Amino acid sequence: MSKTKIKYVCTNCGSESLRWLGKCPTCGTWNSFQEEIFETGKKKEAAVLKGIEPQPLSNISSSHEQRIKTNIDEFDRVLGGGLITGSVVLLAGDPGVGKSTLALQAAAKIKTKVLYVSGEESAHQIKLRATRLKISSDSLFILAETDLQSILHLIQMEAPSVVVIDSIQTMVDSQFENSAGTVTQIRECTAAFLEKAKHENFSVIIVGHVTKDGTIAGPKLLEHIVDTVIHFEGEAKNSYRILRATKNRFGSTNEIGIFEMRDTGLAEIKNPSQVFLGDREKLISGNVVTASLEGTRPLLIEVQALVTPSHYGNPQRVTTGFDYRRLSILLAVLERRANIRISAHNVFLNLAGGVKIDEPAIDLAVCCAIASNLLDKTADPNSVVIGEVGLGGELRSISQIEKRIAESEKLGFKRILLPAENKKRIHGKFDIQIMGIGSLSEALTLLLS
Repeated sequence: MSKTKIKYVCTNCGSESLRWLGKCPTCGTWNSFQEEIFETGKKKEAAVLKGIEPQPLSNISSSHEQRIKTNIDEFDRVLGGGLITGSVVLLAGDPGVGKSTLALQAAAKIKTKVLYVSGEESAHQIKLRATRLKISSDSLFILAETDLQSILHLIQMEAPSVVVIDSIQTMVDSQFENSAGTVTQIRECTAAFLEKAKHENFSVIIVGHVTKDGTIAGPKLLEHIVDTVIHFEGEAKNSYRILRATKNRFGSTNEIGIFEMRDTGLAEIKNPSQVFLGDREKLISGNVVTASLEGTRPLLIEVQALVTPSHYGNPQRVTTGFDYRRLSILLAVLERRANIRISAHNVFLNLAGGVKIDEPAIDLAVCCAIASNLLDKTADPNSVVIGEVGLGGELRSISQIEKRIAESEKLGFKRILLPAENKKRIHGKFDIQIMGIGSLSEALTLLLS
């Protein structure tokens, strides 16, 4: 006879305990244990596997994977070319960032049969939102339901090629007594959709919420279960949104998609470099343009620096979109190798447009922007600066330099400063002036003269 008992599960790592703990002994997270109900004494019958045998790797077909296009280029770019049949994609983001809007727009543009399951809105509310977004599709079917077994049964009957779950925190498996949104319900419902997708060969897009600290709500195991994890980032006061993959079993995690939130929904940004430089003030110190690379896409971004005297003991170092520790290293290189005294000044660094860049190719632009504002000398507004700065003040070569040069030339810049080693490897012909630089001091002299 089964008995109902209570256990406590860590929402971060899934660790279990029979009593509540303030700190998880496995992952060290505080206040992460939640109460869960489970049953003991149930006998599980062993499944008999018939006709299942392991196959040699050489005998498995290597045919090209089948992808379902969402017909939203920015979304397909991040996915690696489209949805893989039998895969599960987790789309996470802050409340109000546009997750449901993106999912509904993608569902309406897919040419095959799509089932949109909503646990947060009624069918009438979804219709009102679709009317506002000017969405109309005969292949899109709406289901307002939260019961897992009912949804799986309908999937079996309708046989859609894509299923959208909005959101996983509202789904409930009636076999468990836990309420919706708990660790057990999120884990079991996701696993059920994954098993059904692999067996029936359809794709699933799961919309997930995030916690106050920006992590995906539910157990960390959720991110390991799914095939692709995509974060939809953006500030409430900023109209631009960035789609970024943090896990992708069928593509790269370096690609990003850029959207703009408008009255009629999310609009794709085909030329993000022009958007990021649209409001640029050319004749002001501390502003330098650089060329970064997100996956295969070159982006021209304006690096803004503000340097002010510090009247307190410890000067401030504040960054937006750039690594704080990397900034500390570059400031030390500026002092030691370029003889620019900045230890008694506050430094505020910003990458315009709200984008986040973590590649070292923008090091030189960061150094030049800081020096420009400190010395109150305007950097050449028609120049693009690229290069990694070493601890000795030398400039190190970077990858895919010709893509960055082509993007700079396309947007009308006249000159590009880059490492001397990169200049030797350029094979294409460009109209833009290319200058090879060997050291940080040489770059500062050329750009600020």
